[in-house]
Amino acid sequence: MLHLLNLLAAISLLVWGTHIVRTGVLKVFGEDLRRVLAHSFSNRFKAMLAGIGVTGLVQSATATCLIMASFVGKGLVTTGAALAVMLGADVGSSMMAVALSQDLSWLSPLLIFVGVVMFVARQDTGAGRIGRVLIGLGLITLALQLIVGATRPMTESPAVRALLVALPNEVMLDMVVGAVLTVMAYSSLAIVLLTATLAASGMVPAGVAIGLVLGANIGSALLALIATGRASPQVRRLPLGNLLFKVVGALIAVPLLPIAHVQLQEYIDQVHQQVVVFHLTFNVLLALTFIGLTGAAARITEKLLPAPAAGVGTERPRHLDPSALATPSLAITCAAREALHQADVVETMLRGILPVIRNNDLALAEQLRRLDDTVDELYSAIKFYLTQISREALSERESRRWTDIVSFTINMEQIGDIIERVLQDVEDKKIRKNRSFSDAGMAEIVHLHERLLANLRLGMSVFLDGHVRDAQKLLEEKARFRDLEHEYAGSHIARLRDNTALSIETSSLHLDLISDLKRINSHICSIAYPILESAGALSKTRIRESRLQALPPDRT
Repeated sequence: MLHLLNLLAAISLLVWGTHIVRTGVLKVFGEDLRRVLAHSFSNRFKAMLAGIGVTGLVQSATATCLIMASFVGKGLVTTGAALAVMLGADVGSSMMAVALSQDLSWLSPLLIFVGVVMFVARQDTGAGRIGRVLIGLGLITLALQLIVGATRPMTESPAVRALLVALPNEVMLDMVVGAVLTVMAYSSLAIVLLTATLAASGMVPAGVAIGLVLGANIGSALLALIATGRASPQVRRLPLGNLLFKVVGALIAVPLLPIAHVQLQEYIDQVHQQVVVFHLTFNVLLALTFIGLTGAAARITEKLLPAPAAGVGTERPRHLDPSALATPSLAITCAAREALHQADVVETMLRGILPVIRNNDLALAEQLRRLDDTVDELYSAIKFYLTQISREALSERESRRWTDIVSFTINMEQIGDIIERVLQDVEDKKIRKNRSFSDAGMAEIVHLHERLLANLRLGMSVFLDGHVRDAQKLLEEKARFRDLEHEYAGSHIARLRDNTALSIETSSLHLDLISDLKRINSHICSIAYPILESAGALSKTRIRESRLQALPPDRT
């Protein structure tokens, strides 16, 4: 029992080590990885090379697949080009398996020591994040050594040897077992390395190990398909096409396995090297065979997963891709896009206020008030999505962006609530009582409304681009809008003194309306604060010290 427990602990350490490396690399190079992939689609072979390089870094073809699936879902890249990247990604993953299967007993303590020193000394810097990656690599090599030590007593047991001899050498069954183990471990790399180690210790025959490796390849494709199960059809096309390549490639390889086994034994002495070399050879041949068929495979997936009809669910979350959660830096981008979608709905509500006031349109008012439910739903969806993003895997800049998105969505949700109350007041105090604003009062509301729409568009631009100059301009609009509110409130009081009948009837609504428009503008201008604060352009207080010191003692 103790030996079994040690084996399970070593396997867990192997899976955890690959996780640390994957998340660590994404945290250090996340945005650069996306940039490399996004600019590597000029031809299929270049895309395949990009897949090899990126997967060699993150040590997970599944992570690469999820990144590319999100690109496909957003229309940034075609399914055919993404499939070429995935063919290279599988080669990159198998190359890492070959490298990590070498005798690296000396490397493990070195990597862990250097990694811990870097991580502890400079935890919140780039060097500290690289140290985290080194720790993960050290844990992988250490786990492989522990697996060898834990399996040795088990292989020497007569009962275990008898059981292994009795196992049927059924390649299809081996493939199913390999796929299931990969899904359970969430890492084909870990299962391939585990299989190679077990084969070297004699616990698993070489023929069975090769079948398990084929199953691990299929399992890695299943992982991405499962992770994108609830995503849009466009997102699921890439994992489906990748799975088709793996399954067809495995079926072609099955009748050739006896020949492959003989060739491996002839040219490679060590069993664990035979397993990882077979893994690499299979993926290289798979890439060379199907690189010219990526376009045809893309068309097949498009027929199997057609895009939904336009206009269906247009007000529901569009960009919160569950598959992107495995890549936190990409998930942040998805959340930001959805926040802009929420702002678009708010803009629709805000734009509709004026037609309701002018035309006394009760039907439009009801329709716009219902949109506040959509704003609230989008806010809840974005907030829940953000809570699922691992803050640990985010860089400092991405962590600030995480906070900015939360702040932006809160402001949009509060603006929607204010607009809903404004529309309800217009219904109750104007439309149902058949009242009208004076020409001068209506002109003031129109002017404030126009400035508000312009400020909302500017605020969305500031949120999207983060330009300090635009943020400063937006904050200046807060002061201008406040001055306009005071000016128009004073003008309204003057009209009341002149006994203007229309102004008297709508006085309460008019004053409440310009006050609510000012509150909406304040929420819009709040978008500028994080940008200006990051740039060091905000003062601690707006109080003028010189003016404060000039006041009499009894007023200070």
